[in-house]
Amino acid sequence: MAVAILESKFGRKGENAIFSKFQNLETEKQERILNAAMKEFAKKGYKNASTNEIVKEAAISKGALFHYFKNKKELFLFLYDYSVEYLTNEILKKFNYEEGDIFLRMEQIMMLKIENFKRHPQMYDFFLAAYMEDCDEVKSELESKNKVITESGYSKIYEGIDFSKFRETIDVKKAIEIINWTLEGFSNREAEKLKNFSYEESDELLKEINTYLEILKKSFYK
Repeated sequence: MAVAILESKFGRKGENAIFSKFQNLETEKQERILNAAMKEFAKKGYKNASTNEIVKEAAISKGALFHYFKNKKELFLFLYDYSVEYLTNEILKKFNYEEGDIFLRMEQIMMLKIENFKRHPQMYDFFLAAYMEDCDEVKSELESKNKVITESGYSKIYEGIDFSKFRETIDVKKAIEIINWTLEGFSNREAEKLKNFSYEESDELLKEINTYLEILKKSFYK
C-alpha cells in the first residue's frame, strides 16, 4: 500500500528530495512507521502526540524518524496527504462514472467511503482526528489542503452528470451548491458523533443522508 501511494504522490526514485529517504525504505518499515504515527495522532491529537511513542511502536530510533521527517509537523502533514491520496485512489477505482444521476453518485461515494473506513479503521481514526484538529501549528495548512481536496473532489464527482434531469426552471449551478452545502453541513453536524462512530451504524447514517438527498431530488428534478 505505502509504496504505490508514495510513488503516485511524491514521485519515483527520489524525484522528491524531501521524502525520498522515507520512500526508499522497505515497504514493511514504511508501514510500521505510518501505522504507528496514525495511531498516536488519532489517539492524542497533534499537540499531545509523542514522537517517543511513535518510534517505540514503530521499533525505530528517534534519530531515524527525524532522518525521514524533519519534525512532528512535517510527519503529520505528510501522513494527512498520504491518507487522502490513498482513500481517493481507492474510491476512484470503484467509482461508476457511467451513473449520470448526481444523487445516486453522492450515495455511491458515501458507501465507498464507509466501505474503505471499515477496511482501514486506523486510517479513519487518524483522518477524523486530523479533520477536527484545531492546533494553530497545523490548522491553517489543514484548511488549505481541505479546500483543494474539496474543489478537486467535486470536479471529479460532476464529470458526466446528466443535467437534463433538472427542471428547466432550476439554476443548476446554484442547485449543485445547495447539494454541496447540505452534505458539508451534515458532515459538520455529525462530526462530534463520528468520534464514537460504530460501523454497525453505517446503514443508519446512509439512511439519514439519503433522506436529505431525496428532499433535494424532489425539489430539483423533473
